[in-house]
Amino acid sequence: MDDLRVALDAADRAAELALAHHAAGVTATPKADGSPVTEADRAVERLLRETLSAARPGDAYLGEEFGASGGSDRVWILDPIDGTGYFSRGDPNWRIQIALDVRGTTEVAVVVAPALRRCWWAARGGGAFESAWPRDDSARRLAVSTTATFADAVFDALDDASRARFPPAAACTPVSPLPLVELVRGEIDAFLAERYHTWDHAPWILLVEEAGGRFTDRTGGHASDRGGGLYSNAALHDQLRTALHYP
Repeated sequence: MDDLRVALDAADRAAELALAHHAAGVTATPKADGSPVTEADRAVERLLRETLSAARPGDAYLGEEFGASGGSDRVWILDPIDGTGYFSRGDPNWRIQIALDVRGTTEVAVVVAPALRRCWWAARGGGAFESAWPRDDSARRLAVSTTATFADAVFDALDDASRARFPPAAACTPVSPLPLVELVRGEIDAFLAERYHTWDHAPWILLVEEAGGRFTDRTGGHASDRGGGLYSNAALHDQLRTALHYP
């Protein structure tokens, strides 16, 4: 829980900085891999590293903008602005994402959407929660749905090709900018996300699991660094693995 408080405090500081950049407006430029980046992405990651280092000297880091550093078995995984495209367009649907990996297991997750004034967090074994941001006494414990049949289920995926892989008996929700939020709230029953990086998935895997759901990567494991995978509630997960030909 001490690590969770450290992560929440770091996220709060980063959120204030990111909001200032968002209000001022920024221009996105392409990185070598074609993904967008802004001066705010780099500034926020620098602040996260500085804040976490002050509280946890000796820990290691893996961030979207500045890569890996340190040699500890405690690794802070940082996505300073998830949804840079939204951010640079002035859209509020962007997030700051932090996860703490300890000896290969994600123990803490914090996601803040400052422009939406919402926050989500989890600690392994302690449940998943949502509140207003800045945090107040509005926090509520999150729980995935209990839907157990495809006929009653609602799914989402990153693209139309992925949606087409779901069983035809299930419905697909309109495209959402926050599908994993909808999953941990119990508003949808599964989300298929078969791309992106560790920093995109690490916090959400823990949030989904602590809300009672499950995650399987494309190799049949539970790792955040395998290019994504299947998130769903517990009742449908094995059925979906079979339907999607997951190992």
